Amino acid sequence: MYRVAENDRLTVERLAGDPGTTVTLNEVLMIAGDGEAPRLAGALGQAAVFAEILAQKRGKKILVFKKKRRKNYRRTRGHRQELTELRIAGISLSGEPPVAAEAAPEAEPAPAPAGDVAPNDATDGASEDAAEE
Repeated sequence: MYRVAENDRLTVERLAGDPGTTVTLNEVLMIAGDGEAPRLAGALGQAAVFAEILAQKRGKKILVFKKKRRKNYRRTRGHRQELTELRIAGISLSGEPPVAAEAAPEAEPAPAPAGDVAPNDATDGASEDAAEE
């Protein structure tokens, strides 16, 4: 169980999907808004949470050590949990996916530097003399 709001980022056990895809989480237990009374699972019906998969990763390594004393029995095993990082895209009472916001126009990239070309320097007397002639 997780308590989420829109644009929250959280890490859960592995879910099927590639980064960038959207998954639907249908098991909603309760929905409450700002100043609203919470609605419990029976009254929700088709409620769903939509999340975007940001990354598939693995958790921290855990060592499992088994030993039986006086029997020379020792075993060491390691385990890393498979995890999925999610960003909550939207929460819907009707179960309809959120409308994708129009992509914001990208800012024009700054002009690249011209390389090794030096700008005209006003302190250079030779270039001024050549320009006057």
